[in-house]
Amino acid sequence: MTFREGLWRARSHIIFIVGLLSAMALIVAVDADVLNREEPANASVIEAERLLVTPDPLKLRVPRSLQPDELQWARLAWHYFENNVDPGTGLANAADRYPSTTMWDTASYVFALMAAERLGIIDRAEFDRRCALMLASLAHLPLYDGALPNKAYHTRTLSMVDYNNNPTTVGIGWSGLDIGRMAVALSAVARAYPEQSAAVWAVIERWNLGRLVRDGYLRGGAVEPDGSLKDTQEGRLGYEQYAARGVLLLGADALFAGYGLAHVAFASVEGVRVPYDERSQKQFDAPVFATSEPYFLTGLEFGLDGLMEAFGRQIYYAQKQRYLTKGTVTAVSEGHLDQPPFFSYSTVYGNGTPWAVLTGKGETLPGMRTFNTKAAFSWAALVDDDYAPVLQTAALPLNDPQRGWYEGQYEGGKVNAAMTANTNGIILESLHFRAFGPILRGVVRDGLK
Repeated sequence: MTFREGLWRARSHIIFIVGLLSAMALIVAVDADVLNREEPANASVIEAERLLVTPDPLKLRVPRSLQPDELQWARLAWHYFENNVDPGTGLANAADRYPSTTMWDTASYVFALMAAERLGIIDRAEFDRRCALMLASLAHLPLYDGALPNKAYHTRTLSMVDYNNNPTTVGIGWSGLDIGRMAVALSAVARAYPEQSAAVWAVIERWNLGRLVRDGYLRGGAVEPDGSLKDTQEGRLGYEQYAARGVLLLGADALFAGYGLAHVAFASVEGVRVPYDERSQKQFDAPVFATSEPYFLTGLEFGLDGLMEAFGRQIYYAQKQRYLTKGTVTAVSEGHLDQPPFFSYSTVYGNGTPWAVLTGKGETLPGMRTFNTKAAFSWAALVDDDYAPVLQTAALPLNDPQRGWYEGQYEGGKVNAAMTANTNGIILESLHFRAFGPILRGVVRDGLK
């Protein structure tokens, strides 16, 4: 019996163990089990396994009390949510003053809320009030086909909308990645604030998780122009494993999505062997983004270890090496733009090209590479080396003191003045990490109050 066959036959037992013991233990086991494979490994798998035992892992920071300037950075990020949370529904606008959100962006608000309370920016009473209102709204959202959260919602009316914020009674489908991130956030709330757990499960119990996963992989759904639903496997290397962790926390069978060696390949970028997903856009109709976001999110929320540390390390080192050889401070990730097409993926390696900037459909965007503020804050919080302070220093001017942190800066020098829940939420997460460590590993509650 091959490793894959054995894993497939045992998956129902594994999910049962997840429910009884810990989804977190399963996540670690999936990473570790690759070293005991019975089937022959291809060259990329061998290369990935070598990374696991390399003598050059990232030196990760240990928690310590925040300095006054760091607390001010956190308060500045919280200004975004003071200005952008609807008082009637408790949901945060994904972009500044724009009353629309997704599950991904709502998750970023959840983490921002937790970080703000733990860092003493808001008190427990305000946390409880904001959290209760938000969860009540999430429990009453109309679901796509009555099964899963729609891709976008109006933050004031709670109606399903399209990406132009136009109301739609049928919805536009769902994102397995967005729901996976939301699952991480809701699990974090239930874990850290048990009195909120009933409200959390009132949200989750409405979801049909059977539509979210199939054969161990995450599924996404998109409504086509003719009204039909396009059902696809969702996620590429990094993103897929991150979102699978959230779905596994709910006890759903996303085991193969969490298995990081199924589709790994490597490319040389700045002399660094960078992992990317071998499933090409031409063959699978989904662009390949090898970028920072899933790796630093994993670090901030779960802690970087196993394959996610090994792969994230290479993503980080390539950016550091670009700075060392070209003098360009580099921190790339996904993010909003303040000009059309208004969203891009700045990659380390995308669709076969180093440092490609791509749309969600895989179209190239020449001249639009950005230094990403949340990526800089996140890597600077996670990593203890000589490049981390370079990233932090470059990010510090990119803010409006009354509104929050900007998305970043174009490499030509112009500020990318878009402002979002995702960036400001993740910056709060990064400062939480500096003080307490990963947000799902428990919290020392006598921190900075």
